[in-house]
Parts: sequence; C-alpha cells; structure tokens
Amino acid sequence: MDTTPLRAVALVCSLSPSPAPSSSQLLAEQTMAALSDHGVTGKTIRIADRNVLPGVKTDMGDGDDWPEIRDTVLGADILVLSTPIWLGHPSSIAQRVLERLDAELSETDDEGRLLTYGKVAAVCVVGNEDGAHKVSADLFQGLNDVGFTLAPGAVTYWVGEAMQGTDYLDLDEPPKATAQTTATLASNAAHLARRLKAAPYPPS
Repeated sequence: MDTTPLRAVALVCSLSPSPAPSSSQLLAEQTMAALSDHGVTGKTIRIADRNVLPGVKTDMGDGDDWPEIRDTVLGADILVLSTPIWLGHPSSIAQRVLERLDAELSETDDEGRLLTYGKVAAVCVVGNEDGAHKVSADLFQGLNDVGFTLAPGAVTYWVGEAMQGTDYLDLDEPPKATAQTTATLASNAAHLARRLKAAPYPPS
C-alpha cells in the first residue's frame, strides 16, 4: 500500500464569514477528516474570511489575500472546493475562486505544464433544493479547464427536501449515503493524487 504523504486544502465558499455556522464548512471538514484516513493532512480556508479581490490575475495588488491562498493551493496535492447552492448555482464566492484560478492558464513549469497539473480536485455541495449534479458539473468543468484532475466520484453532496428549511448543519449525523459518498471521494482522490505524484503528466 502506497503511504506517500499528501497535502490537501479545502476552500469553503460559504457566503457567510466565520463564526457563522456553515453547512459548506461542515461538509468540507468531514471530507478533510475522511482524507486524513488515507494519510492526507491539510487545512480548511473559508474564503469569506479573507479579502479575495475580483479578477483573473494571480495577484490583484494591495490588500489581495489570494496570493497567499494560491501558495497553499499550489503546495497541496488535493484541492477541495465546497459550495452551497444559491438559486441553482454555485455561490458567487465559488465563482470568484474559479476566476482567480483562471490565471493558472498562464503559469507553467520549465517543461510547459500548468502548475496545477498533477493536482487532484474534488467538490462538496450543500443546499435545500435539487441541483447538486448541475453545480458539481459547473465546478468540474472549471477545475478541469485550469488543470486539475478529477477522480471517479469526485463530489459529495447533500440536498434537503424542496421548499423546506432544514440545513445540513441541522442533521444529527450525516445521512448514510452522504457519508459513504464522502468516504469514496476521499479514497479515490488520495489514490489518484499518489499515482500522479509518482508518474507526472508528460510535457505537451
């Protein structure tokens, strides 16, 4: 069994800053805990707690916290992007993260590969309406466009009953299906990250 140490970072795209409770934060933390079962360490960053300026550059200038977050992402093997569903879409903060990641299309190593090549991405989605598949599809496309690789089962999610007010935070424990999906995400993401670490993509 490969036990190569791995690092992960979860970017939580809740619209609410800390210390407000967040279902997106909770599912991200549960995903990071599941990853830890596979020898993955790391941390969670709530983007609403930071000053991430709009734009499509790696550094938007004075007051921009993205360069520090970017360093953490580039230092990790796995990126977890966690978002609520709002009006059937990822949060505006998740969209901003994707826009900032767009700058990676201009950043390459000495062999012409994107710096994100060889890094694995996964997604967490929570909401009180249907749409988790649509939201994960949006995020999958964006993450893949900027160089991340997706393992099978790269999303874990929970959506409540339509037109009801229950949040994921309100549950006494994760539903069995969500917990199993989170475990599969962690197992597959860690496996893929180790394979890519051992055998990087060839230069194009």
